[in-house]
Amino acid sequence: MEQNEEQQPVFGIEKLYIKDLSVEVPNAPEIYLEREAPQVEIQLNTGGRGIGEGVFEVVLTVTVTAKLADKTVFLVEVGQAGIFRIMNVPQEQVEPLIAVACPNILFPYAREAVSDAVTRAGFSPIVLQPVNFESMYMARLQEQQAQPASSETLQ
Repeated sequence: MEQNEEQQPVFGIEKLYIKDLSVEVPNAPEIYLEREAPQVEIQLNTGGRGIGEGVFEVVLTVTVTAKLADKTVFLVEVGQAGIFRIMNVPQEQVEPLIAVACPNILFPYAREAVSDAVTRAGFSPIVLQPVNFESMYMARLQEQQAQPASSETLQ
């Protein structure tokens, strides 16, 4: 019976933390006199790496850039990270856990950090809309599968 317990799949959060946080307001203080609403662009990136037997660090990086014409109003980048324990899981399921499940856990923390950083920089808070990490992962998989096929047709 003990052996069965050892073989149970394990997916757990060991630690959640901010790995990187930067706020830039390059055109302060003049930018605070602008009354126009800036154009906001949001970029998301995820990455994971093994840091031990069954232990992975996953980082969700959110970059928010606000611009007025060619002037940067502010730039906020948050690297929300977590250490996750993933054990006794079939190898083909580890990557989806790292690319979908872990970012889903990290996202609310990243959203709060972005909103807080933007507010502390003196601007109205930016509230990030929910993200479908599964569709992002599937799109990346399709892109990777399309690349080898296209290079084979070129040969």
